[in-house]
Amino acid sequence: MKRLAIILALLSAQAANAQSRYPYESDFSLGNGLTFDFEEGKHFFRIGGMMQPYIAQSTDSSEQKSNFINARRVYLNFYGELMEKRVAFFMQADFARPTPLLDVWTRYSPHRQFNIYFGQKQSIANNREMLLMEDQLQFAERSVLSTAFSRSGRELGIFIEPYLDLGPIRIEPKIAVTSGDGLNSFGVDSRDVDLGGLKYSARLDVYPLGVFKAGNERCIADLYGEESPKILLGTAASYNDGASGATGEGHGEFALYNANTDLQRPDYRQLYMDILAKYRGISLLGEYCVSTATGLQGSFVNDLATIPLVPTQISEMLALGRSWNIQMGYQRSGWGIDAQLANVQAEFAENPNSVVPDMQAWKLGITRYADLNNLKIGLAYGQTSHAGSRFNEQVELMCQLRF
Repeated sequence: MKRLAIILALLSAQAANAQSRYPYESDFSLGNGLTFDFEEGKHFFRIGGMMQPYIAQSTDSSEQKSNFINARRVYLNFYGELMEKRVAFFMQADFARPTPLLDVWTRYSPHRQFNIYFGQKQSIANNREMLLMEDQLQFAERSVLSTAFSRSGRELGIFIEPYLDLGPIRIEPKIAVTSGDGLNSFGVDSRDVDLGGLKYSARLDVYPLGVFKAGNERCIADLYGEESPKILLGTAASYNDGASGATGEGHGEFALYNANTDLQRPDYRQLYMDILAKYRGISLLGEYCVSTATGLQGSFVNDLATIPLVPTQISEMLALGRSWNIQMGYQRSGWGIDAQLANVQAEFAENPNSVVPDMQAWKLGITRYADLNNLKIGLAYGQTSHAGSRFNEQVELMCQLRF
């Protein structure tokens, strides 16, 4: 016992000595997590996370009911800054998923207005809703536009994201080169190789009336209360050179062959346009998407190259079509009312096995906010209608805690 006491005393003295040589400040608050500030802001480290337990009931067109009591998302993340914010890193995992890893990247900022990311992060080539973290959405789940033409929205590659201020106007041109296989792009086994070619993406965002209040650009609802009208206009395009997943985020989900029985992967293209506007608690989000494929000539569906690809058959492999989504909300005194209306039009709707069917969806919700978005309780009801008179309705109660 004496030896143990001596060891503990020595360790305490060493820790106190280290703190005197390397002073730091620590803090904890909802939304900011556990933070450590070293050398008066030269270095920074944060441990945070988020939980979304929920209760839901779903009813289909045959009036069969399904009940859910679960955790939609359970996040743990680590963020750090070094060298007076010139270098940063981020890692985030969702322990409600069978493959938890979501984000893992490093950032280098040679200039205050120029950022270079390398790693796995949210792709710049998706719609506005997919660019936002899951804890910043209006509803617990994203719209049918997002879920039809995206999966996690994460890509592995290099991202170059500068911005330019021209008076009150901010312009953010962004480009990225990624693996084209989406989240955890190495497949089931980390020794597996990527399939197909690379994915090339570009996005242009413009704030014509000036930027939002700090933090307000990272959420859909006007949580910070813009005192003057603010608008964010965006457009994004991507070209996936040899896709092997339905939305360009998969890994070997299907295979096509050319006349020489060699693998032939189609090229997948997406174009997005979006607008986000906020003013005194009112928010408006509008999005449009079109998705097409090319490089299909001379394709066969079997490895003997004896069964040619029927033109409409590609819709069974890739998410093809167009979609729009409109969301509106009003937030005041910690209460929010939100509405969503979305539509999906399949390119080959006559194919019953199409990855993307014709869909119409709407949703209404009421949310109680506490401490901004760090603690909220949301109640939502919505319906999704498919071709052939099929529909699904769901009511959901979700609680979100950001720490």
